[in-house]
Amino acid sequence: MAFQCRRFLGFIERFDKTRYLRPPILFLFPFSTIDMPSNTLHDEPLDNQINNQSNLEERHVLDQLSDLLPIRHTASIPNHFTESPSEKKLEIKAADRFLSPEEKLRGVFLQKLRGKTAIERALTSVGVDLSLDVVAKVVNRGNLSGEAMIIFFNWAIKHPMIPSDIHSYNIIIKALGRRKFLKHMVEILHHMRKEGISPVSETLSIVMDSFLRARRVLKAIQMFENLEEIGSKCDTESLNVLLQCLCRRSHVGAANSVFNSMKEKMPFNSRTYNIIIGGWSKFGRVSEIERILKAMVTDGFSPDCSTFSSLLEGLGRAGRIGDAVEIFENMKDKGCVADTGVYNAVISNYISVRDFDGCMKYYELMLSNNCDPDIDTYTKLIAAFLKARRVADALEMFDEMSGRGIVPTTGMITSFIEPLCSYGPPHAAMMIYKKARKTGCHISLSAYKLLLMRLSRFGKCGMLLNIWDEMQQSGYSSDIEVYEYVINGLCNIGQLDNAVLVMEESLCKGFCPSRLIYSKLNNKLLALDKVERAYKLFLKIKDARRTENARKFWRANGWHF
Repeated sequence: MAFQCRRFLGFIERFDKTRYLRPPILFLFPFSTIDMPSNTLHDEPLDNQINNQSNLEERHVLDQLSDLLPIRHTASIPNHFTESPSEKKLEIKAADRFLSPEEKLRGVFLQKLRGKTAIERALTSVGVDLSLDVVAKVVNRGNLSGEAMIIFFNWAIKHPMIPSDIHSYNIIIKALGRRKFLKHMVEILHHMRKEGISPVSETLSIVMDSFLRARRVLKAIQMFENLEEIGSKCDTESLNVLLQCLCRRSHVGAANSVFNSMKEKMPFNSRTYNIIIGGWSKFGRVSEIERILKAMVTDGFSPDCSTFSSLLEGLGRAGRIGDAVEIFENMKDKGCVADTGVYNAVISNYISVRDFDGCMKYYELMLSNNCDPDIDTYTKLIAAFLKARRVADALEMFDEMSGRGIVPTTGMITSFIEPLCSYGPPHAAMMIYKKARKTGCHISLSAYKLLLMRLSRFGKCGMLLNIWDEMQQSGYSSDIEVYEYVINGLCNIGQLDNAVLVMEESLCKGFCPSRLIYSKLNNKLLALDKVERAYKLFLKIKDARRTENARKFWRANGWHF
């Protein structure tokens, strides 16, 4: 790229002036005079010797850097021995095939271009296939400033493949809020109004939650009061969004204050009351729950299953499980038939006191009353069994969940595999993994790494290699952790030749294993008198470490490869 050329030429110029004063660079890129004629440094004047040495060193830096990036020369490198000064132009272009589309776009902002027009021109010249997914990756990853994110989004929204609707704007609003660029987030909201795009409930939830994550509770409340300024309405729906965000972030006291202040200004619905009741239930504040419940009945709203679910959860957190069971049994008399959420609340109460017999009692009661369990039910039960190390019961419950056609989520499987990989052999974790894949669940990279780590420790290399292959088939690329797990597992069972091959593969991909893993493999090779193999591996490791140090140096100086 152009900015990389300028940075590198600047480095060459500084290096030429201070080549005797910059030992770190000489350490990173050790130069050799093996190609120089033997009489060069003796027959020529001192000035010519220095110039010739500088030219050789400069060309050697280019060769080193081309191996490191890698770099493709779009034009031949000027030869300082034969070409005139007017022909000394260096053109270097990074091999963009090693960069993802989002990395190419983010790289434009590393050029420190001045002016919006120059940045937009550079973004257009990148020439990537733009999509909403690429836009989301650009603004959500990296360390772009708020101003840079807005410039990029304003450029992207003009692209024909990016729809100028509320869904596109929600992406940039969420990204700005996550990075706590609240001023720029509000700027986008005002820009939306000028474009005639009105916020929806999802947009308001993102905005309110962003203020609350930044501990700007008052600002979130003020934003609700001034919704007309961004083209929205201050009504019951938007009030419920604010209350939900406040209770989710444990600002129940503030939510209760807003609830009381708005009671005479706008009509409430049953969800408004249920949100406040649910907020107090997380803290076990039964007295507050009863107060809101009385106000709810007074205003003509009958408690529903959501109300009873929060009430039972609050009683359980307050340690009043007996009262929760009594209310559960009297629900029918009040004209409310328990649903899955109510049963889940009762099951959670028994889990909190580690009464698994009570959990299974109400689980079976739920089935007998033709109330279908949901994924939340099985998540609670399986996690509780795993925490108590009742692995057989957890696997049985997992089979029952799969039999009902409920597909576990990616995070759910990771949460199950993690405790199973913390104690005992990896067989149970492998069973969960195989059952999850059979149901069509997508396995996360974290889960794969947990399995590889555990299989490596127990020397189950056959299973380890199969998991590694399936991980790559799922679209995940191997990183340094994966290679270390595989090498360690192969070392544990004595397959040193295969371990060396895997280590060489990791070195070819730019990953240098830790000294602990290398020392383990090297010591085993020396113990079996494979000195030549160990020495060749040592030379490759030495070169890889030098390259890794050089890579860190160039990254620190602005190169994004």
